[in-house]
Amino acid sequence: MSTLKDSLTADMRAALKARDDLTTSTLRMALAAIGTAEVAGKTKRELSDDEVLAVLTKEAKKRREAATAFADAGRTDQAAKETAEGEVLERYLPKQLGDAELAELVSGALAAGGFTGKAQMGPAMKAAQAAVAGRAEGGRVAAEVRRQLGV
Repeated sequence: MSTLKDSLTADMRAALKARDDLTTSTLRMALAAIGTAEVAGKTKRELSDDEVLAVLTKEAKKRREAATAFADAGRTDQAAKETAEGEVLERYLPKQLGDAELAELVSGALAAGGFTGKAQMGPAMKAAQAAVAGRAEGGRVAAEVRRQLGV
């Protein structure tokens, strides 16, 4: 079992004992999403920490998007709940890169691969995503790659 999944389970149990409903329900949802990812495919398998992190990132993104949608619809109570759930998940995600750090990493990845034009956007994105390693959202990485390639 991955150590991140163990940590999530232990924290959920602690929140349950402390009667912290928000944390308990959020971590239950995250563990359910991890369980779903484990049984996806032909055989059940344990996810690595990187794969668990990818699931948590996806769930946090869902919470941010839902909070925005609820806020736009005028449902501030539901938007606040989604935002709070997102904050619980953020505890388990790596610190997000700032704009300057992201630009520096993308620049290094593009220089190392010799990527220069629009035709190389796919391989450039793959190299940039590997350099960033989940510390920035894909949309931000793509925007920076496009900016630096002049696309």
